[in-house]
Amino acid sequence: MATSRRAGGITKRCECRGPDGKLLSSSCPQLSKKSHGALQLRQELPLDADGKRRPFRRTGYATVTAAQADLDKLRAILDLPGDDEDAARRVGDLLQGVMRDRKEIPAAAEVSRRLGVGVDLEGKMTMSQLFESWLGSKKTRATTTNGYRSHVRVHLDPGVGHYRVDRFGVGQAQVFFDSIADRNDVIRAENQARLEQAQRAKWAKGGRPPAAERQRLAEERAKLAAMPPFRRITGPATVQSIRRTLRAALNYAIKKQATTFNAAQHVELAPAARPKGLLWTDERVARWRETGLKPSPVMVWTPAQLGAFLDAAEEHPLYAFFHLVAHHGFRRGEGAGQDLENVSFERRTVTVAKELVVDGWTPTETEPKTSGSAGTVKIDVGTVEVLREHTARQEARRAERLKAGKSWKDTGKLFTQEDGSWVHPETFSDVFREILATTDLPPINLRDLRHGAAALVKAGGGDLHDAKVKLRHSTIVLTSDTYMELFEDYEDELTERAAAVVPRARKKAEPEAPEAPE
Repeated sequence: MATSRRAGGITKRCECRGPDGKLLSSSCPQLSKKSHGALQLRQELPLDADGKRRPFRRTGYATVTAAQADLDKLRAILDLPGDDEDAARRVGDLLQGVMRDRKEIPAAAEVSRRLGVGVDLEGKMTMSQLFESWLGSKKTRATTTNGYRSHVRVHLDPGVGHYRVDRFGVGQAQVFFDSIADRNDVIRAENQARLEQAQRAKWAKGGRPPAAERQRLAEERAKLAAMPPFRRITGPATVQSIRRTLRAALNYAIKKQATTFNAAQHVELAPAARPKGLLWTDERVARWRETGLKPSPVMVWTPAQLGAFLDAAEEHPLYAFFHLVAHHGFRRGEGAGQDLENVSFERRTVTVAKELVVDGWTPTETEPKTSGSAGTVKIDVGTVEVLREHTARQEARRAERLKAGKSWKDTGKLFTQEDGSWVHPETFSDVFREILATTDLPPINLRDLRHGAAALVKAGGGDLHDAKVKLRHSTIVLTSDTYMELFEDYEDELTERAAAVVPRARKKAEPEAPEAPE
């Protein structure tokens, strides 16, 4: 929204009035005299936030040359934003303040240096202003940007937003991250205290408690109600993500020449180890049934356990989705966004080109986050048959609706609702949990079902590289960090199975009978 150079100029004005008492302005006959009146500069500024005009005016110039010099400075500044309406408005805010306070018009180079960082262009930029401008400049997909925005809103803006960018150093950054650790300690202590109080407020002996106990329990429950609720701590992985967000924002500030140093690169944090995938062995299942605790955040079913789940899910309309995820490692969003046109039954391939992600609660179609995620997956004959049956049922449902005079939304998706519209990604997770609840299987979540595809690779005789290809990871390091222990679990089983393949004629030695006493 560049301001037109024609929307301004230099004029002369005086205070002469006509017989009616009104200012004569440019109609004053004396203005032609060099000594009469005063030179005035006028330049239209970009509209304000409410869409109102705001001209820049300044008088008192001794010569046209001096007035023209200031007008040229104004126009050089107004040319800086180009078509960026937000930047143009901020430039207008700056110049409006210059006019109001009768300050010297700044150099265009100085305004240019500060222009891209979303600050009060006249003052010193704060971290809060930096975050606002940086987020506004992001070209990443909405869900990624919203993740950055969440880090800023919940952690960074309250913690470091008041610092000036050019004075934000390692010390301030370290204090901020240390405060997260301190807050975690407080949350842990409060959670533990609430847990203990909840035990005191609970009557576990069965039946109605006696009157004296009822009074005590009422007092204990009142204390419980007054305590802070259970809260989640900010885990090491989240802290690392917050640091990445801060580092990216400071790199943006360096690019805009608002600072020369990125303090986030030099902060010491506790390492965030990637959760290890573990197999639900008989021993781990027994321990879970006894304690209720999962050995790892990432747990994977054995082939037999997976088969039991798929048997339980087989009659559900979304069975084909779970089959595809379990056997070929599709992410939830990839399966939800899979287009039917990218499925080839003849070539036995499924090409991942779109995915459905949740932005807040709204499903949004987007391209896969990385080039590695987008690709063609080879599927087995059994999966081909499952998908054929699924698409046949879907086509029959479409025909029935149209015959009944009902609408059908032709989204082209492999998995749809009854009217052909998108299935909300969270629906797949909800259905997964509902089916799992009907079984006696140890718990996993839908994402663990994708992890299980790596276990199937190993069970079928593959290695880490094969798992990397199956799951479309960017590097084998990622695959190794997540699945090495899972593969080692399978090593014992595979070793025993491999040894059992070799036929032997030698019989196991019978134990010697004890000698009879004399």
